[in-house]
Amino acid sequence: MHEHKIVSVIEGSPAYEAGIREGDVLVSLNGMPVEDVFDYHYLAEEISVTLEVRTPGGEQRTILIEKGEDEDLGLTFAESLMDDYRSCRNKCVFCFIDQNPPGMRDTIYFKDDDSRLSFLQGNYITMTNMKESEIDRIIRYKLAPINISVHTTNPELRVQMLHNRFAGNILEHIDKLYAAEIPMNGQVVLCKGLNDGDELRRTISDLMKYAPVMSSLSIVPVGLSKYRDGLCQLDPFTPEDAGEVIDIIEGFQKQAMEKCGIHFVHASDEWYITAGREMPEEERYDGYQQIENGVGMTRLLYEEFRAAVREVMDTKEIHGLKRLRMSKEERQAAQLLKKNPGRKVSTVTGMLARNQGKVIQAELAKLRPDVELMVYPIVNDFFGHNITVTGLLTGQDIVAQLKGKELGDALLLPQCCLKADEDIFLDDMHLSELENALQVKTVIVKSYGMDFLKAIIGVEE
Repeated sequence: MHEHKIVSVIEGSPAYEAGIREGDVLVSLNGMPVEDVFDYHYLAEEISVTLEVRTPGGEQRTILIEKGEDEDLGLTFAESLMDDYRSCRNKCVFCFIDQNPPGMRDTIYFKDDDSRLSFLQGNYITMTNMKESEIDRIIRYKLAPINISVHTTNPELRVQMLHNRFAGNILEHIDKLYAAEIPMNGQVVLCKGLNDGDELRRTISDLMKYAPVMSSLSIVPVGLSKYRDGLCQLDPFTPEDAGEVIDIIEGFQKQAMEKCGIHFVHASDEWYITAGREMPEEERYDGYQQIENGVGMTRLLYEEFRAAVREVMDTKEIHGLKRLRMSKEERQAAQLLKKNPGRKVSTVTGMLARNQGKVIQAELAKLRPDVELMVYPIVNDFFGHNITVTGLLTGQDIVAQLKGKELGDALLLPQCCLKADEDIFLDDMHLSELENALQVKTVIVKSYGMDFLKAIIGVEE
């Protein structure tokens, strides 16, 4: 039975005016049980809503609320999902959670495979623990997009890779979502000798039939930490391997453009860096739909930073920036052109992105040759040297490798190094601990463009 404790009620909201208060329990909505947040929002869309509520004293009340069509009831519940998170039932041969060292916080070891988080947080799911009724509910509520970890469309191979006997029917689920025109994105974690080569060709070919309803498919290499004792033997990809993967993907991109006007399948940045090839031009990323999977992050960094520099230089050229009364944009440009002469700052990257700094430094020199950005690549000793992405850097590795280095006026840290909405690294080191250890001011950089440029020059909002 699904009942949900109300932890707060917005004063003046329809629920507040109806007498609902903190501590009450929602029993049903429009006569229907509320399983989770999706049921709640779907049922609460009506302009006439009937709530069954139980007070802390045990009194059961039926309350009719009349409200605007898009007006929120004003209720907040103890859990944002209004239900427990569903854990993963697979034992994937490539699972990174199985490769974590001991002694980390409990949440690091939780394997989620919850379809609801696909819509709320963009998580990728395997769909192996979903019932037909859940897929029907996605279609009924028109929830989208749904992000699917496919890995392979070969049923036998998918069962083997996910170690789940129910994993082979993925295309049946996708068929149903496709028929209902539910937007999708796909993901393949590529493992050498398993789902690469001809198997990769098969997977891309099978999934391209669903484009453009499935609007993107990312191909990312398996991450291999040093904590793999007792796990399936997997080898890293060589530069030659990476080149072959890129050739396969780019071949299918041409077919997809001819078929439906999108590139559809995308290689994550690691492939191009490993193969020593230039990143694709911006148009090839179809709007950076898979940026969270590391697809196009390098190109976006270059383009946004160049655009920020160009914006300031264009503002100077057009307006001169010598008038007493300037717009907000002009004042910002004036600050970026003049503030903090001789300033030095530092930043960190994973080893994969160690050459990105040269492009940023060259662009910065066009605008402010008097400001210096020092870029320090960090070797991942915590997870192992095969892990080279910036988002998996830990506080202790950054501290150990920056001790004694010139850090300048501030250390700029990419947002991806920290836990979402918290100043804490993967190894539970707090940002304040890193600042104390290195005796330097830290600045969190949230975007690649103007935010990064302001952080380098030292312009506060």
